Amino acid sequence: MNERPLSEFALVDLLDAFASNDPVPGGGSASALAGAVGISLLIMVADMPKTRTGTPEETVDLADAAARLRPRRDEMADLIDSDSAAYAAVIAAYKLPKTSDAEKQARTAAIQEAIREATEVPLETMRVCQQALRGAVIVATAANPKATSDVGVAVELLAAGLRGARMNVDVNLASLSDGAYVSRVAEERDALVADAEADAERARKALK
Repeated sequence: MNERPLSEFALVDLLDAFASNDPVPGGGSASALAGAVGISLLIMVADMPKTRTGTPEETVDLADAAARLRPRRDEMADLIDSDSAAYAAVIAAYKLPKTSDAEKQARTAAIQEAIREATEVPLETMRVCQQALRGAVIVATAANPKATSDVGVAVELLAAGLRGARMNVDVNLASLSDGAYVSRVAEERDALVADAEADAERARKALK
């Protein structure tokens, strides 16, 4: 894995990194990237001087939405790198020696710890996507109607980012032995999906 953060790559270099045969960056980082682009589009539209009907209330709502979305965008950019680092740690754990019983036990524990962290990162990506989709409802309702397609693309990118992150959560949960943790994460995962899907649909309807 490259020592330089992926979030600092030039666009073409980042695309080359995703296209390489290196296992990182992978789908989890791509999901976070999709979410970061989606949030960026929402911020752009929310900052437009013109609103849907020109009321002061819409201006205030959009300014508040943009203020809430900016830190979410920064979080998502960090998650691009965090996901790759977490998966690299999983790979490293699987490469630990397993000759003696003690080494086997240590390796198993390290693998479980690494997979758990690799679950937390895409779960956080899901959380941020869900929060951003909540903001997308406000932007879709109050923003300049000429930016409808921009908001629509943002919604679909966030929805895709959340679905992609969920895939990574599901894959990792299947490899964990802590039943209580698996149940708790699965419950939160399902709640995030339900909330995100509802907000995405609200935003889509507001754009019509």
